Amino acid sequence: MVEAFYADQNDRRDLEIIAELVKPGHRVLDLGCGDGAFLRMLKEQHGAEVLGMEISQRRIAECIANGVPVIQSDLDDDLDFAENGSFDLVILSQTLQEMRRPDQLLRRIVRVGKHAAVSFINFGHIHCRLQLLLTGRMPRTTQIPYQWYNTPNIHLGTIRDFRHLCDHLDINIVQETPIGMRFPLLTAKMPNLFAVGSVFVLEKR
Repeated sequence: MVEAFYADQNDRRDLEIIAELVKPGHRVLDLGCGDGAFLRMLKEQHGAEVLGMEISQRRIAECIANGVPVIQSDLDDDLDFAENGSFDLVILSQTLQEMRRPDQLLRRIVRVGKHAAVSFINFGHIHCRLQLLLTGRMPRTTQIPYQWYNTPNIHLGTIRDFRHLCDHLDINIVQETPIGMRFPLLTAKMPNLFAVGSVFVLEKR
């Protein structure tokens, strides 16, 4: 069931939003697909034709066990296996901040996908700002649980930064859905301050 899947994924609201974009027959590519459970759900419950991309050998084995086709590759490499516009939707979920060159990856995903869904962690959230202001130390939150010295996050950006980057890259933001833990009205009106993250639907300009 859909509800059971999201419970297993710690109530990932971003994945719920992305799943709503997938229609029967859509070709979906998930970059950094993990164990493939999300793609399996999209295949079984949304009728999508799915493909995952993952670097971890253990995760690839889990994808295969979930019946999900997967390619082993580093997301910092070119997506040269895919032709222009060959996927209806390319998914990049809470991963962009770990890439060496987020700008180049964004160019690639809007090349191979008619649309791309990017789940973005907002490092400009008010909790992050207050922790840095009041304690003088790098913030830690539910979305950013790491210490500064062991974090995989190497590019810390805000929602406003992401919008500016898309404009710089000539990428259209078709849809923006901010995600907040509380204060829904403030999250909608001032996402750069009150959203813990956002799902952006992108297309090549």
